Amino acid sequence: MKIAPIMRVLRVHPLFSGSQLVHTGQHYDDSMKACFFEQLDIPEPDVDLEVGSASHAVQTAEIMRRFEPVLEERRPSAVLVVGDVNSTIACGLVSVKLGYPLIHVEAGLRSYDRSMPEEINRVLTDQISDLLFTTERAAESNLVREGIDRQRIHFVGNVMIDTLLYNLHKAQEAFIRYYQHDPDLAAVVEEGYGLVTLHRPSNVDDETILRALVDTLVQASRQLPLFFPVHPRTRANLHRYGLEGRLLSGRIHVLEPLGYLEMIGMMAQARIVLTDSGGIQEETTALGIPCLTLRENTERPITVTEGTNTVVGVDPERIMSTFQEVMENGGKQGRIPELWDGQAAKRIADVLERWVKEVRS
Repeated sequence: MKIAPIMRVLRVHPLFSGSQLVHTGQHYDDSMKACFFEQLDIPEPDVDLEVGSASHAVQTAEIMRRFEPVLEERRPSAVLVVGDVNSTIACGLVSVKLGYPLIHVEAGLRSYDRSMPEEINRVLTDQISDLLFTTERAAESNLVREGIDRQRIHFVGNVMIDTLLYNLHKAQEAFIRYYQHDPDLAAVVEEGYGLVTLHRPSNVDDETILRALVDTLVQASRQLPLFFPVHPRTRANLHRYGLEGRLLSGRIHVLEPLGYLEMIGMMAQARIVLTDSGGIQEETTALGIPCLTLRENTERPITVTEGTNTVVGVDPERIMSTFQEVMENGGKQGRIPELWDGQAAKRIADVLERWVKEVRS
């Protein structure tokens, strides 16, 4: 979702039309990967490292091992990485150690929770980047506090919202096609529904937390039916802890993972979203949909201060009281944050063009 608008802009830019796309294979599930490339019109990767699943250390090391010869063979002018996953820091480290300038899109976001692997990836990637593109103004303050020169920081907006706005009409059509063939799903859509996503290890790997979340979702579903597209990691742990039957005791419709378009279409019509995803916090804010974040913190505070997001943690009472408030009063209204206008990738290309010209002069 982050690379699609960037590649779309770079492909038609006279300076960057030769940009090459490397897919590490960190997100390896075919149902969650292949359809994203197709639906978002992402060009086939020039290189696929096919890393697959492993522990954080093994996966990061394997990406580094496989990415290094790619750089040595292709010798790019710079390397651009997005987000905060293991691929981000792994490719970033290899790049700077080989002397290539590093560009980080979605820089400066902080949860200040070092138990989150993504937080470590964010902090380290920002420290070694030459250009840092931010999604919200507060991110610059975070970076400056960490000793990063303001001249390297550029507030451009949110490429995730570029993708959402570019695909919103197609997403609504895709969701209609998704549920129309199933009378049960169509009936839920007609009644109104909430949407649930869970995938973070802190929530789904811990049996006590996952069990409490399942019970809470069952309770919430008695007021409002819930769609729950289940992430492969979550599905495995639901089975491991014997929670599948418990999950089905309420009005929860357990679904296979959805494509991006179907997910956005479903989200856009939901009355409420319960999630532990950072990206969905942003998407719900852009769509004006109330969001309950099932975490103790967020690295996207603008979705709380300006958007529709409320951080509720994993305490069942707090989740249910906030859920009830949304059901009764409609939830936070919020507003769309500054520069979340669908033009972030264009602004990135403009900054890159100026940067390249300065380097060459």
